[in-house]
Amino acid sequence: MSVKGKLFALLLVPLFLAAACTTDSSTESGSAIQGESAEGCVEGTITVNGSSTVEPVTTKAARLYEGVCDKTAINVKGDGTGTGFEEFCEGKTDISDASRQIKQSEIDLCEKKNIPYVELKVAFDGITVMTSQENEAISCLSFVDLYALLGGKSKGFDKWSDANDLAKELGSALTYPDADLDIGAPGTESGTYDSFVEIVLEGIGEEEEGEDGTFVRTDYPGQSDDNNIIQIINGSPSSLGWVGFAFADQNKDKVKILEVSKEPGGTCVAPSSETIADKSYPVNRELFIYVNTDKMVSNPAVVPFVDYYLSDAYKESVTKAFGESGYIALPQPQLDETLKAWGDAKA
Repeated sequence: MSVKGKLFALLLVPLFLAAACTTDSSTESGSAIQGESAEGCVEGTITVNGSSTVEPVTTKAARLYEGVCDKTAINVKGDGTGTGFEEFCEGKTDISDASRQIKQSEIDLCEKKNIPYVELKVAFDGITVMTSQENEAISCLSFVDLYALLGGKSKGFDKWSDANDLAKELGSALTYPDADLDIGAPGTESGTYDSFVEIVLEGIGEEEEGEDGTFVRTDYPGQSDDNNIIQIINGSPSSLGWVGFAFADQNKDKVKILEVSKEPGGTCVAPSSETIADKSYPVNRELFIYVNTDKMVSNPAVVPFVDYYLSDAYKESVTKAFGESGYIALPQPQLDETLKAWGDAKA
């Protein structure tokens, strides 16, 4: 029997939750979406782990859903994309949040453990480069500058000025200040770390790898909690680091958000909802959730929640993940592709 047939026999739920009744329930994350059906509401628990960037979106959707379906408890953690996939591919979670696509090694692990899944794109995000509000010497950095300061060959650079010679070799015309270089950035378990390396640093060229074969310096304490990154950036007058756009925007009173150019001397662009959506801001990426398709049958609570996540709750969850701010929702054609992928997974 197909997944859809099994689901119908077990759940009697439609493709999307129908508007059979309304509610004005509210949650700590905001007002619940009205017009949801009680038909798909079943007793159960859903476990989610993964990207700390996607966590606020899924948490927002979860709180909204719990406002219309108090039978389902949804536990969401944000231990990092890599950690999330490790648990997901061991069958420990129902859904994995990801700020990058699944890697081949993770695909192999899921296959080894017989974990089938569907990939669902849910939003766009940018990666924000930050420094201290006290740092008046820097307002824009190119990819080359970021490599000179943060790449594999910058290991051991304690001051911004230590990177001057390397930056000039790579084509930068900037002269960095003689100030301590205090780095606040994600660790290797983070999808934001992986995305930054892939988008910004790997583009410099394989010949610019560090001695240990990595494109990013390994001598800073990587952070799994975005709040710690903000504290590091805020706590040093000459800090440098990166975090997801929505989180940086939420904390823009504590950090200085830098403009970025792809090429040395190129157009400097600040991250914003508009520049990320039109991709003029060069450090942009896609965000995903991965759903274990076996759990669609074994855990009857999964399908109604994901239906809700992608339908009535979608816009509010994505764009208001941090109160009145959040991520960039998919244009309708791309959202339609996500809905089709989810529909196909249930067929």
